[in-house]
Amino acid sequence: MFAWPWGRRVRNLRRYREVLQVFLRHGFDNAIQQLGLGPLVALPRRILGARREEVPLPTAAEHFRLALEELGPTFVKLGQVLSTRPDLLPPEFIAELSKLQDRVPPFPFPLARAQVEASLGKPLEEVFAEFAEEPLAAASLGQVHAARLRDGTEVVVKVQRPDIEEVISVDLDILYDVAQLAEERTRVGELYPLREMAEDFAATLRAEMDYRREGRNADRFRENFRGVETVYIPRVYWEHTTGRVLTLERLRGIRIDDLEGMREAGIDPRRVALHSTQLVLKEVFEDGFFHADPHAGNFFVLPGEVIGAMDFGMVGRLDRETKESLLRLFIAAVQFDVAAIVQELDRMGVIGPGVDRAWLRRDLTRVLDRFYGLPLAEMRVQPVMESVLPVAFRHRLRLPGNLWLLGKSLVMMEGLGQKLYPDMDVFAVARPYVQASLRQMASPSAMARRAAGWAQDWASLLASVPEKVPQLLDQAQRGEMELGVRIQGLEDALARLDRLVHRLGTAILIAAFILGLAWLIPPFYPGAWKEWGVLVPLSGFLFASFLGLWWAWVYWRSGRKRRR
Repeated sequence: MFAWPWGRRVRNLRRYREVLQVFLRHGFDNAIQQLGLGPLVALPRRILGARREEVPLPTAAEHFRLALEELGPTFVKLGQVLSTRPDLLPPEFIAELSKLQDRVPPFPFPLARAQVEASLGKPLEEVFAEFAEEPLAAASLGQVHAARLRDGTEVVVKVQRPDIEEVISVDLDILYDVAQLAEERTRVGELYPLREMAEDFAATLRAEMDYRREGRNADRFRENFRGVETVYIPRVYWEHTTGRVLTLERLRGIRIDDLEGMREAGIDPRRVALHSTQLVLKEVFEDGFFHADPHAGNFFVLPGEVIGAMDFGMVGRLDRETKESLLRLFIAAVQFDVAAIVQELDRMGVIGPGVDRAWLRRDLTRVLDRFYGLPLAEMRVQPVMESVLPVAFRHRLRLPGNLWLLGKSLVMMEGLGQKLYPDMDVFAVARPYVQASLRQMASPSAMARRAAGWAQDWASLLASVPEKVPQLLDQAQRGEMELGVRIQGLEDALARLDRLVHRLGTAILIAAFILGLAWLIPPFYPGAWKEWGVLVPLSGFLFASFLGLWWAWVYWRSGRKRRR
């Protein structure tokens, strides 16, 4: 019997039907039935429309991407998150979701004007001397307008779509309900805490809707690149910025993928490729804070081959431990040390319970064999990622999302670099950053920091001993503590011995019962021997045998039920 998901509200019903209609049209009726949403699909066609359109696309992955794009901002952002989870989706879906386009038609200028004035608390003319009615770009969460401040400064103003919070709130409710159904009805739901993941996604998306967060990201990038002459980060005008309106300094330059425009302006594309590569390497190895959406539209080339960056809504973070783990993995891969790779992945908590490590080592060996003997100068990130994705999916490797986000960003920047400077040796450019990081890992200060961390862990453990020991003694005294010892292979032998003893004991009991009953009948009938002679013990024996066989049959039946 169909049951509505618990989190569903009456106001969500129309949106549920829209979502189901889109996925049904793209051929995901089996998934809808498996989640128990079939009764909704069976609603009249005048509500749901045609069951399926004939869309000339070859793969289910492409249908999935188009369905997400059609459903709007929440599902586009969901697809972007899923593209960083190769443990959840097969490689062809990961590759397709990486193509998600966050472009939608702009909303009318009067709505943008009302949003700006409501957010800033002032009429538009009091803040801006000019404000272009036609947006420069439009996305699912908002759109960007060119403007000029009262002092003549050129800016871009990012304005959030009106009522987008309500739309996203309903979609997040639906996603949580679907996650709950999937946990109850699918194999993936048995392996992963999907409701918890839905809650994390909701928190991330709601944070992204606060434009002040993006402004703080821009400030952090500007601070990280202070003194770096080849990178420019625009200024945030905080006095004209709120949660729904972001005002940034406008950058005027050439798109980083416009080779013809760079040549006409006398800019060397090879130096641009070098500077963009150094930008990424600094983000990863030095700052641990990187731009996670490095497509060509977010980077401009300014005079002097300076890279100007825009759009800081999607960022990634790498803590010190993760960076050190990446370096150890890189060294082990270069040395073709598969055992060291598996050991490091295990240390990172990537390998889940039940993973066959011998099978994982074989798969990783095949991956490394593909690149054996290839000079580092000819190594590329994209083929490495394409080789690793199937292994991650097959073994459900739970690499942190930031690492897959980093991998996607590196692939995008590598594509730009190959277009600008195909013969650039990325590893030669990266060598100083890697060497500096290795020196830092082996430095006395780093070793002292790790030793201090270990000491702090041990100190915390020892400090808890006086509190824990009395608790353990009390539990032992109350009989609440049990000590279990498990010896591999011993349990089966003990079980067989237990069955053997039970059978032997039962046989002895049955025999004793038969004989005892046969010889106990005469005392209750003193004249039986005189009247019936040998028939007395014989009849008792037969009666007792019948009871014994019945008892044995009951015992055998109960044993079969226990084994089941």
